[in-house]
Amino acid sequence: MTIRLTWKRIGATLLALALAGLAFTWSGLFNVAASTGHWAVTDWALHWVMRNSVRTHAALTAPADPRSDEGLVSAAGHFANACAVCHGAPGVRPSPAMQAATPPAPDLAINARQWSDKQLFWIIRHGVKYTGMPAWPADRPDEVRRMVAFVRRLPSMSPAEYRALTRQGPTPNPALASCAGCHGSDGRGRGQPDIPVLGGQQPAYLLATLRGYATGTRHSAVMRTAVAPLDDAELTALARHFAALPGLGAATPTENAAARRIVERGMPTAQLPACASCHMAGKSYPVIAGQRASYIANRLRQWRGDENVVDARKSPATMAVIARRIPEEMIDPLAAYLTGGSKADNRPDPENGGRR
Repeated sequence: MTIRLTWKRIGATLLALALAGLAFTWSGLFNVAASTGHWAVTDWALHWVMRNSVRTHAALTAPADPRSDEGLVSAAGHFANACAVCHGAPGVRPSPAMQAATPPAPDLAINARQWSDKQLFWIIRHGVKYTGMPAWPADRPDEVRRMVAFVRRLPSMSPAEYRALTRQGPTPNPALASCAGCHGSDGRGRGQPDIPVLGGQQPAYLLATLRGYATGTRHSAVMRTAVAPLDDAELTALARHFAALPGLGAATPTENAAARRIVERGMPTAQLPACASCHMAGKSYPVIAGQRASYIANRLRQWRGDENVVDARKSPATMAVIARRIPEEMIDPLAAYLTGGSKADNRPDPENGGRR
């Protein structure tokens, strides 16, 4: 007997299969337990889809410069706080509980070799659905670039190198030790161009900053993760501790007349206020004298590229608006003038054997 195919029969068959699938899922017979793992074909299919998706989206949306090799200390500190529990690290085993997930987090010392820098950037920034790999919890491409560089180093990184990057300060206070891992026990940022000098700041400013990260009104995945487990009393104690430390101290400003005019008088024609109007001693804003010029220049350029802030006369993101009004060619001279020029950048880091 021959069964003639018609559109009506095909539609009825597809509808019956769909109803059968719905009935099966509604019954609860499908086992979603992580302990059962995936069928081999399911595991292959999910990874195949994921790799194709990453390849396509990374090619279309990842930046041309997805990696920044400056600032491995902050990337390593965030990795130790947020990533090593699942992935492990050089000399550090991953949590057995997290490895019991389906799928388990991969060993990046092996897995990182399988991805390009642009693909790593896309995965780190956006995460992967249904795997436990989260998206980067802040709109900070600069932090993602540093994490790409750190992950790229993992296959060849020794346990000693990892410990040096994530070393803790010599203190029994766990919260303080965690902060010192990046900022140094002296609060001077371990000579890193992406980490500010905390010593010599106003305690009220540091506390407001920490509270901003804790509540999400300030954006940094690294800092938000670091302060998440701390209560307000601990934040207050940290702010007082680091503010009481001596900073690097201001060096003699470089001789640059244009930079001096911006610092002292601003640029009225561009609606650019004078730096000194907010950042002089005794103001509620951060103390710039004694910072590193590389840090100031990097932050100004990051603010200039903040696409989420409209350059209006009134904006809650004050520095993003101000940074856009500074001529690009004045960023480096202004940073050098504000911080005392190269002298502020070349002062040795006593925690790093006198090296920066």
